[in-house]
Amino acid sequence: MAKQKVAMLTAGGLAPCLSSAVGGLIERYSDVAPDVELIAYKSGYQGVLLGDSIQISKEMRQKAPLLHRFGGSPIGNSRVKLTNAADCVKRGLVKEGENPLRVAAERLADDGVTILHTIGGDDTNTTAADLAAYLAANNYDLTVVGLPKTVDNDVVPIRQSLGAWTAAEVGAQFFDNVSNEQSAAPRTLVIHEVMGRHCGWLTAATARAFLSRTKNYEYVDGMMMNAGMKSIDAVYLPEMAFDLQAEAERLKEIMDKTGHATVFVSEGACLDAIVAEREAAGETIKRDAFGHVKIDTINVGGWFQKQFANLVNAERSLVQKSGYFARSAPANGDDLRLIHSMVDLAVESALNKVSGVTGHDEGQDGKLRTIEFPRIKGGKAFDLSTRWFAEVMDTIGQKYQEA
Repeated sequence: MAKQKVAMLTAGGLAPCLSSAVGGLIERYSDVAPDVELIAYKSGYQGVLLGDSIQISKEMRQKAPLLHRFGGSPIGNSRVKLTNAADCVKRGLVKEGENPLRVAAERLADDGVTILHTIGGDDTNTTAADLAAYLAANNYDLTVVGLPKTVDNDVVPIRQSLGAWTAAEVGAQFFDNVSNEQSAAPRTLVIHEVMGRHCGWLTAATARAFLSRTKNYEYVDGMMMNAGMKSIDAVYLPEMAFDLQAEAERLKEIMDKTGHATVFVSEGACLDAIVAEREAAGETIKRDAFGHVKIDTINVGGWFQKQFANLVNAERSLVQKSGYFARSAPANGDDLRLIHSMVDLAVESALNKVSGVTGHDEGQDGKLRTIEFPRIKGGKAFDLSTRWFAEVMDTIGQKYQEA
């Protein structure tokens, strides 16, 4: 067998799996193919374009288990779309007239890379597929095996993306503290904005984790810190229909009765309506290299606050966002087990020259396999008929319909 050289990169937003996935890949190759050379491109595809990489040394291999303790990415992230030449030129990653896909492909070839592991979401992994196709068309054999990372858990056809379980658990931990703000002033409205551009899975799962975390708390009878103050009164997801007037009336009844109201909202809830509203008013909406609305500039939670605060007669209202706190956490036990299983398969597939993205394939009864690149897509909607979600909404007492 020809000598293999393995490169890895992480790209897109952070998720609580990147550091562990990098560490896991280093550990697994060190176990099953210790002679394979390992490098990591810094800051995702930016590092590929600039030829900026880290040589994984013997000392790094020995200390790789330490990476499971950390969040973030030990090799850096970025959002770079290799088929968006204008953006790459603007950012100084390629020269005017250069094709970024060609520059990246030639860099991989010049570096002698035979296996590339991409740890990211659908954009990261479909970009990797474009690279592999380009190289194949130019008679260069590159095996690309991706690992699915996104806290949104919205990659088709993968049942569970790396990092999503942790993000939900840590988001619940975050809000356990924030919920105490309900005791700071009468008639307080607290809105918890959770990440999720197109998919409400993380918001729903965070609500579920919060209710599970607090359901067995004991309180001092007769005081204001009670189960009601640790409850959720509404959950709004991109997949749900939204009736402002009806929900405002329902929340006002709750506010009148308890003196507070708590709302969980996905950052993608009502996003299209908010963007249309702003564009109709003449505002230019910022978008990233992939054409996605820069969601941090929209402030969906602020929009809900503006709509609800007066309608429910709140004396105080605040929006708290758990996104960066949750996505930067180290992987929890459930995610670590999922990471290890996907890493083992990724290395096995790579050494056997099978390209694709590892994951539990919903199109094949949830079987863990290396899924073909053409089947990988983003924006998978959360299934509102999921049993555990129905249980969450029954606990909250909110009726809902699909959008």
